[in-house]
Amino acid sequence: MRDRDASARYLLLLLGGIGYFCLMFVWFSLPATLVPVMEELELSNTQGGILAGAVPAVYIPLALVTGLVADRIGSRRTLTAALAIIGTAQLLRATAETFPAMLLWTLLLGVGATGITFGLPKLVAELFEPERAGTMSSVYLVWSYVGTATAFGIGRPFLQPFLGGWRALFLVTGAVVVGYAVLWGAFGALTRRRGLATPLGTGDPPAFTPGSIREDVTAVVAHKEMRLLVVVGSMYLFLLHGLQGWLVTLLEVRGVPPETAGIVASLLVVGQIIGVLGVPPLAERFDRRKEAVVACGVVVAIASAALVGTVGLWAILPVALVGLAAGGLSPLVRALPVELAGIGPRLAATAVGLVFAVGEIGGFLGPVLVGVLRDATGTFTAGLALFAVCGLVIVAAGVAMDIDGREA
Repeated sequence: MRDRDASARYLLLLLGGIGYFCLMFVWFSLPATLVPVMEELELSNTQGGILAGAVPAVYIPLALVTGLVADRIGSRRTLTAALAIIGTAQLLRATAETFPAMLLWTLLLGVGATGITFGLPKLVAELFEPERAGTMSSVYLVWSYVGTATAFGIGRPFLQPFLGGWRALFLVTGAVVVGYAVLWGAFGALTRRRGLATPLGTGDPPAFTPGSIREDVTAVVAHKEMRLLVVVGSMYLFLLHGLQGWLVTLLEVRGVPPETAGIVASLLVVGQIIGVLGVPPLAERFDRRKEAVVACGVVVAIASAALVGTVGLWAILPVALVGLAAGGLSPLVRALPVELAGIGPRLAATAVGLVFAVGEIGGFLGPVLVGVLRDATGTFTAGLALFAVCGLVIVAAGVAMDIDGREA
């Protein structure tokens, strides 16, 4: 029975990771096919940019709300609903004839996206001991990177022409995700009926009452280490969105050919995958999670500063190092709340929701400020300097953290 229970836990984690793959493929299927979508719907560049940034914008008002809901209904129901919403939104996007319609259904996709983003940390908190949360989080995060890469590397050049256009791509992938939501929901229900993979250390779920919600929000917001994690998350998202949005352009204006710039930019993702897979296991093995946050901040600061002075292909190493550090921070930001006394598995989703509710403001401002500073100065130097400052802020927040008082 013990072996069956352990197998069920790992299988749920694997299936949850595939759910993240579904989200990221659907999410980035629009940016990957943005040119033909804009041509058919006769969109301006501004409208195309709004569509590309619509999903992150949803996180700002909904992240904390979704986290509160996930802590109350559990990860399995949260992920079922999220996948169903994502698949339905993709089906509806396949029928869009106007900009307002495409925007509406993309915003709906964003609602489902928050369920995946905060349902999965809750799933890990329910399935595994707190000290293993970082490594287990790496599993589903790798699937997210694979989903993004597949949308650009397979969805746009192969699936779209094979299926007959972007509408057919959206229609087929939307139907697949709806089907996967049914599969996930059925397996989650089966494990509950058979008493497998029962949640660890969550106790009774919080109630859907104003008093209970207020109490949980207060507990998370008032927690010193959570406030520091919000700072780390904000700097991480500022850096990641800012660099992802401008890296290819930065390389091109510094003399790298466009096709080569795309390859160099992909090293940012490669670095993230290495960081996701390498940093959390090392931090857990040596019991140095706080030090891992500080180390990632140091790497961000040094590599970003190095980018200021690099020209051409000399940018390869700094780009890869920034990716590695960002990849290391990603699971730590999601996993550390589970270990904090007063937070733990019970409030895991609410805590991560708070990090992203505030952090995505940084994610939105990152590319905007880099663009504004480039317009003002004519170079990317000031923007890259901001990324280096982000690294220093992460270092300071990490040093100030105290995660010795862990949740039992």
